[in-house]
This record gives sequence, structure tokens and C-alpha cells, in this order.
Amino acid sequence: MWKFIPKRKENFGQEMSLNACTSFFTYMLYVTCISSTFIGAILLPYQHPDPEAIVLQLQRKVNASIASRRRILETDPLYILSKDQAPCQTGNPVDDCWRCDPNWANDRQRLADCAIGFGQGATGGKGGQIYIVSDPSDGDPENPPPGTLRHAVIQSEPLWIIFANDMHINLKNELVVSSSKTIDGRGAIVHVTGKGCIVIENVGNIIIHGLYIHDCEPSGKAKIRVSPTDVVGRGKTDGDGLTIKGVRNLWIDHCSFARCTDGLVDITEGSTAVTVTNSYFTEHTKVMLLGHSDDYLGDAGMQVTVAFNHFGKGLVERMPRCRHGYFHVVNNDYTEWQLYAIGGSAAPTINSQGNRFVASPSSNKEVTKRMEAKEDEWRGWNWRTEGDLMVNGAFFVPSGAEISVQYEKASSVPPMSAYLINQLTMHAGVLVGAPSNVGDNPPPGITVPGGGGGGGPPMIIPPVDGGNPPGIIPGGLGGNPYGTTPPNCYAPGKIQGGCSPGNVLGGGDPGFSGGGNNFVPGSPPFGVLQGCGPGIIPYCGGPGSRMISGVSSSIHTMARSSIPTTILLSSLVILSLQMTVTSVFYSHYS
Repeated sequence: MWKFIPKRKENFGQEMSLNACTSFFTYMLYVTCISSTFIGAILLPYQHPDPEAIVLQLQRKVNASIASRRRILETDPLYILSKDQAPCQTGNPVDDCWRCDPNWANDRQRLADCAIGFGQGATGGKGGQIYIVSDPSDGDPENPPPGTLRHAVIQSEPLWIIFANDMHINLKNELVVSSSKTIDGRGAIVHVTGKGCIVIENVGNIIIHGLYIHDCEPSGKAKIRVSPTDVVGRGKTDGDGLTIKGVRNLWIDHCSFARCTDGLVDITEGSTAVTVTNSYFTEHTKVMLLGHSDDYLGDAGMQVTVAFNHFGKGLVERMPRCRHGYFHVVNNDYTEWQLYAIGGSAAPTINSQGNRFVASPSSNKEVTKRMEAKEDEWRGWNWRTEGDLMVNGAFFVPSGAEISVQYEKASSVPPMSAYLINQLTMHAGVLVGAPSNVGDNPPPGITVPGGGGGGGPPMIIPPVDGGNPPGIIPGGLGGNPYGTTPPNCYAPGKIQGGCSPGNVLGGGDPGFSGGGNNFVPGSPPFGVLQGCGPGIIPYCGGPGSRMISGVSSSIHTMARSSIPTTILLSSLVILSLQMTVTSVFYSHYS
């Protein structure tokens, strides 16, 4: 069954109407303006008049979070081992905003205050009721039954949408989302696959958090309900994971994307005020498109922040591919690319700061690629690199303005060093092993799934043999804190407890990390769960979070490869070395 859960009424006055001005204004510009120079002098709806101010604000937030973490470690070195505070003070300002509250599940809408960058105005369904999705079916897109995700996203009022349990939603046709909605997958493992996938079109104020979006295919012409009163005919789709057109105030956070027919995320046709953070991308060719076409002048006002994401294995190009607007690409981790990482045409402004670019062994070492322009033209485009870390021969070709008026404000506070990129992106992707689906004291009408599994607690005390023994503490990293499936080591898409000794002992890196949510793809049936190896590397994964890279044979599972290490020390020596390294690390790079 499905439930509406009333929320507190403060801040209830959220915008609910569609902004017809966006489409009309874009059309008028398109038919009347004769050059992109003229467009650049005009502010589009929801376009920030001073993008450098937004860049500066983001940098200050990151620096403040890192400084706070450093102060805590200096005064309390064992803080990092506290199971209650493990997800907190990571240095990532988005996560530190809400994960520091151990009872976040009782106040889910606090997440709406945590957005950064150009999309920070997105509040989603804040102030509205909580809608619990309990039915994963999608059999009738014209008349979706209550309790389905499709029924939730078409409602006219602001809604905060959560999930009663883990589910795989295989869409029959594209899922069209209306304004003022938050789709919040925290506390459940939610896969969205199938035809058309998620479409956000000519609406505003949307938050998408914590979804696996993968294996999306084109959909044919169909009639689809888009509101409680309207059924419309829809045309064919390309098979994108997220299709975003004419949208303002959008935030995508902690999602995992892989293997769609066309793009993983396509943001086009006058969209602006968009942020993509903490997400994981893998196994795909065309990753992220920002801008419809070179001659679509309505994208001149597009402003997008791309931050704290991990662009993983098996990616080819478009990370992102930009047109016209202003794009802030900051503190992302690029594992590899086959053609290029960041590309563009039509004179976009690209501000790349504090990223780590690891070039593939192939000959394509250049991070950047200009399209549809000769060198004498693109030399005037403002493409800037500041504080980026180039690995394995990677190189970024800048152009246009350097440290001048164009970037003066953004440069007044330096970006966080790319040497801290592991810390800032360690939780990229869906947060696995999050607390209870609906909190310790759920509102009336919510059923909390039973506990199950063994494994270690959410943050380990220094153990032996690389992890905690199974079956001691219910739930936790090595177990399943909110499911009912009998314990096993091979559950698709998530970690179940009860792994036998000799296989996985609860996961985790002795002496530091509560991670260990790592899969080795290719081992039947879904890949073997492995804990992080012993050693001082603290980036094997935080408590209940480490996500995907590499793909198993099952569509239910997208798995992150484990990080090997051969350092074999006792637990106490490792802990001592870790604290020493952490202190030196921050003193040099923060």
C-alpha cells in the first residue's frame, strides 16, 4: 500500500507552477537573436548574473569542511573510528551537511538545504508530504496505480518521495517527473531500468538522490499520464538515463549510472541552475551532454556545476561535453577516458578546478577536445585549469582568459587541492548500507523492514584479518541493516551479511576504514564481496558507502573494484601510521 505522510508546514510555500516563461523566452531569443555574442549579453530566466560568485561560494564551503575535519583529527585522532560519527566531517560539504545528524532519516527534508553550486536553489519536495513508493511495477503508464513511482512523480503538489524497501523498477515507457519533487533513495537499493528512463522536461525544482540508473533503452510512441488530469502522446526517446530539457533548479546527487543506449545524463534546451554531485559513472560511451546543439542559442544561459563525482572505468567521452554556457567542473576523479574527458563547442566557458585526471594507457592523453572549430577560433574560448592533478601523461589545453577579470573572483579562494580527491569523492555513487529506510521512529503508516545479516558495526574497531567476524552484530557494513533476505555473500546490488569465514570477514580496512563494500566482477553469481586490504590507505570506502566500478553479468549489480594493497602490518601499527600520515597529509595539502 502507499501512504502520504504529513510533514511540518514550515517552508511549505514552494513553487508549484510551471514556468512557461522559460520556454517562451528561449523561443523569442532563438528567433530574434543573430549571434551568440548578443545572447551572452542577455540573462536567461534563472541564470545567475555572476557565475564566478557561485564558484567562489562552493570553494569556501569545501575549504570550510576540510578545515573542520582537520581540526577534529588534531584534537581527537580516534574520532574517525567512532561508529556514530563515521559518515560525518568527511570534508565533502554536501555529505557533511546532512550525514552528521545520526537521526537524518527522521528529518529527510534537511537534505534540501545541502545543495551547492548553480543548482543550490533546488529544494525539491521540501515542505510537502512524504510519499512512500511500495510497488515497483510499471504496467500501465496511462493509469499508474497509487504506490508506484510513476503515480508519485505526476502529482501536482510538492512531494518528498521515498521507498518502502529495495526494488527494481523496470519502466515500460519514459517516466515524466513534475515540478517540486524529491526522489530520495536513501535507505533502500533502488534500480531504475527499462524504456525511456527518467525525463525531466520544462519543469523546475527537482532533487534526484540515491538511484541506480542503468541499462536504459529507447522507448516508442506512447500515451503517458503526466499529471492527475492529463494524458499526453509522447514520441520516441533516445534511451538516456536522465533526459533533462528546459529545466531550472535541478540537483542530482549520489546516483550511479551505467550502460544506457545513448547518454547517461543529457541536459539541454535552455536548462540552467543545475548541479551534479557525488555520482558514479561507469561502462558507457557518451556520459554527460550539456547543451543541445551549436545553433541552439537558448543554451547560452546554461550554468552547471559538476563536483565530487567519480568518472570510473569503461568511459569513452563527454565527461562532460559542453555548449555555450558556463560550466564549473571541480574536485572530480577521472579514472580513465578513451577519447577525451572534457569537450565542447560553440564557445562554452569551462572552469576546471582541483580535479584528478588519470590518462588511459592509450595515446589519448589530452583531457580536452574542441569540436566544430578551428584553432584560431577556439583559442578565444575560456577554458581554464587550476589546481588540476595530471597523472600518467594527462594534459589540459587551456584557452582564452587566464587569471584575469574573467576569473578574478573565482581565484580569490583557491580550490581544494586535487591531492585530497580521494577524500572528497570516496562516497561517490549510491550510499550502500545507509541507516534504516525510514528512521528509528517512523511516522504512522510506515512499516520498517526487519533486520538481517551479520557483519561488523558501521565503523570498525581495529580488527584482525582485515575485517570483523560475521554474525556478531546485526546489520552494519558486513550485513543488511534493513532487508529481510537471508544472509548470503552474493546478493545483487547490495551487501548481505553472514559471509562465511575464509571468504569475507565483515569487510573493512583494519585500523581505519569502515568500508569494504567492494565487489570483484566476474565471480559467479554476482561477484565476490571483498573487504579492503590491510594497510594505511584510508580510501577503501567509508561506512556503508563504497560503490560501483566494473560490471557483473547481472543487471542488478554494478560493482566497484577493490583497491589492492600489499602492506602487511599489525592493526595497532597501522592505526598509528594512519594518524601520522593523516596529520602530515593535511598540513601539506589543506
